Amino acid sequence: MPIYKMEGKKDGLQRYRVRINYTDNTGKNRQLERVAYGREAAKDLETSLMREIKSEPCERITVSELYERYISSKEGEVKETTTDKTKKLLQTFVLPTLGEYKLGKLSMDVLQAWKDDIASRETGQGRKFSLKYKRNIFGELRAMLNYAVKMEYINRNPLSRLGTFKDTAAIKKEMDYYTAEEFLKFIKEARRQAAEAESRTGSISEWHYYVFFMIAFYTGMRKGEIYALKWTDINGSTIRITRSIAHKLRGGDRETSPKNKSSVRNIQMPKPLKKVIDEHYKRCKSVDGFTDDWRICGGQECIRDSTLSKRNEAYAAAAGVKKIRVHDYRHSHASLLVNSGINIQEIARRLGHSNVEITWNTYSHLYPQEENKAVDVLDKIK
Repeated sequence: MPIYKMEGKKDGLQRYRVRINYTDNTGKNRQLERVAYGREAAKDLETSLMREIKSEPCERITVSELYERYISSKEGEVKETTTDKTKKLLQTFVLPTLGEYKLGKLSMDVLQAWKDDIASRETGQGRKFSLKYKRNIFGELRAMLNYAVKMEYINRNPLSRLGTFKDTAAIKKEMDYYTAEEFLKFIKEARRQAAEAESRTGSISEWHYYVFFMIAFYTGMRKGEIYALKWTDINGSTIRITRSIAHKLRGGDRETSPKNKSSVRNIQMPKPLKKVIDEHYKRCKSVDGFTDDWRICGGQECIRDSTLSKRNEAYAAAAGVKKIRVHDYRHSHASLLVNSGINIQEIARRLGHSNVEITWNTYSHLYPQEENKAVDVLDKIK
């Protein structure tokens, strides 16, 4: 960190060059050089430049460089499915737009422009991104910038001031579900088609889809949790949920732990589901090589996403009911319990939510309005 005397003076003071060589946090060699007049001023300049290097060098890291460090840190701490989702969203929606920006240049204007761009994006079918999807994208960038704060690359997360996408009406609009009457029509058709296929081919494979939808509606389990179910997870009338299956990962499917600690749970089966499970067990036992370690829906390998979606659409069309997403069977289960007056804490437990607030934020609009009931109670206080 030398101070060099140079030719020339100003107001009688000697001219000096202050040069500082350093290595930034990206591993690149850098150099700062400034001019001062007078020995004391040169020393003060040297101190000021050193303070600048120590306090702000990390703001020169680009978003792309931050991404590499962030992903490297996540790979050893979270499930592969979580990391894959993070990579996909950041690579698709963040790096192409913000990748070359240095962290210190992520101004409100830059981030607002990025957010506006995401809000205007459309799917391949010409529809706007759903609110949930936009929030997922926003959340991944926010988490990466939180990592930058944690590592002291920046002092604060600039997204905190901007705020995520807001549209409470859109949340309710996205959710769909079957009433009990609609589901009974749907599942009756699913059973008919499974029986017909077995009669025609001698295979029980179609029954796996029928059983999947029964489990989904009567338990509210996540799709991956149902995929992962083995016969060893059934104990009398209780289903023990301890794992999940993720499709579409490089290298094949992955069996992982459920989404969170609360997702490891026991669910008691109602009688209609218990009857179907018992029937299916007898059916599966007739297959050569069967063991209790087989998947309930699929056998040696679980059923596939694409085929499940096709069956979902076909059963709905044949039954004359609206088509809902596979995930909406989980909403169907919750809405049925909500409208039957079941305590929200029990609904949260059955769904495997980490806290009741998640359940309330998702399903509060389904609860019947009780304002008149509340007023009636207060009217009696005289």
